[in-house]
Amino acid sequence: MQRRNFLRSAVLVTGTIPLCTSTGEIVPMERLTLGKTPALSAEEQDAIATVLGKKGTYNEVQATYSVPLPRNDLKVTVKGEAVPIPFGFGGWVSFKKTVDGQQTVMMSDTVLLETEVNPLIDATHAAGLEISAIHNHFFYEQPRIFYMHLHGVGTVADLAKKYAQAIGNTKLFPVNQPTPVAQSGTTPSTGKDLFDLPALDAIVKYTGAVNGPTYKYTVGRDDVKIIAMGAEMTAAIGLNSWASFAGKQADAHIAGDIAMLEGEVNAVVRTLRQHKLEVVALHHHMLGEQPRTIFLHYYGRGPAPELAKGFRAALEQLGRGGKKTGSDGMKH
Repeated sequence: MQRRNFLRSAVLVTGTIPLCTSTGEIVPMERLTLGKTPALSAEEQDAIATVLGKKGTYNEVQATYSVPLPRNDLKVTVKGEAVPIPFGFGGWVSFKKTVDGQQTVMMSDTVLLETEVNPLIDATHAAGLEISAIHNHFFYEQPRIFYMHLHGVGTVADLAKKYAQAIGNTKLFPVNQPTPVAQSGTTPSTGKDLFDLPALDAIVKYTGAVNGPTYKYTVGRDDVKIIAMGAEMTAAIGLNSWASFAGKQADAHIAGDIAMLEGEVNAVVRTLRQHKLEVVALHHHMLGEQPRTIFLHYYGRGPAPELAKGFRAALEQLGRGGKKTGSDGMKH
């Protein structure tokens, strides 16, 4: 509550959102010098994995440790057709140091049924963390799915324990997820089998990643520096645009998210509609970030190359003239 009141007062007085360091010093954005974010130690990474009961991955370049939280207990359809969980029904939690190295920021996106939303709100607040957004990512899905963003600031060990407490009684907690059943007989098709990856990469101008039967692009924004709770927001902690493909090359689903500055919103909306992609949601994910960042979710159905053209066209509305970093870590 004190942090929210501080932000509200700062905006009224200065018109900008400054940062508050671990010592309580108010540091306006114009005085902030962004250097290399301090790394999370191997011990800190292990502490997160131990508390959550699941090992994540460490992005050394972005100094971010992330643990995926897929809802493998769900069976989801879109427009009556079954879609795989990696298509867009996996949550995550990420940890990263603040730019001054004095604290750690935790951010998470959680995948929830309607009846799970308010119990998780209560559990999150009881654990000492905060809610930053609740919204939809899809139309036409059954069962109805909502996404709740959680965040917090503190030490790595404390944040991991609080997060585990918040989700401990939910299906998000890894130990509460069903054990994968080994497939017998034929090998399941993967995104590499279902899609012409070189053709899609040539359109999008990035390299995606295969996740089961899906193929996903994750595109960061290194054309702009966005700070939230004293940490630099990057692709690995949720500041990214993405496109996930399910189905097959000739008849695909696409779903995704575009991360935009306020002035880019309507250009992106217009472009997606010109490519016959449906705009599903327009909202924020973070609180107190500077500059303000808006996220747009979209959905489409058709030949994968045509859907990819729509995603690429939307990307071209972002950071005009700036370079962006893709899931392959290369600038394009």
